[in-house]
Amino acid sequence: MTQTHPAPVVVASDLNEAITLVREQGLRISLARRLLLEALFAADGPQTADELAAGAGGAAAADPASVYRNLERLEAIGLVRHVHLGHGPGLYALAGSLADGYVVCDACGKRKAATSKQLEHVRSTVREEFGYEAAFSHFPIVGLCPDCAKSA
Repeated sequence: MTQTHPAPVVVASDLNEAITLVREQGLRISLARRLLLEALFAADGPQTADELAAGAGGAAAADPASVYRNLERLEAIGLVRHVHLGHGPGLYALAGSLADGYVVCDACGKRKAATSKQLEHVRSTVREEFGYEAAFSHFPIVGLCPDCAKSA
């Protein structure tokens, strides 16, 4: 199973700030890493590694193996996070740009972002019933959307 990295979230407001943060962590800004950062900033939401490698967001295409390695390194320093929304591959985005959680329809795949405030009641119930501090940032809450629930 894919593990989330324990690194604190590092938020960059633009490409230049991201490059500075990467260098501060002792990493080089290779062409592949720069292309990946450009694709992450250009993307309109979480993307698969393959979409980023293909040039999602209008950035130039990159080698898929380099994309995976660089995503892992950028996640290890807290600049990138990934989330699993349903049965497909993991989705990657700049840290701070992902929602606090997601709800996903198991039938049609429709997904919605959820805020911490919206999820607090669920977290509270899990805490009271099981003693766990629930986190929904890596995996979604799965169920049926209102349309699919009506059809079921």
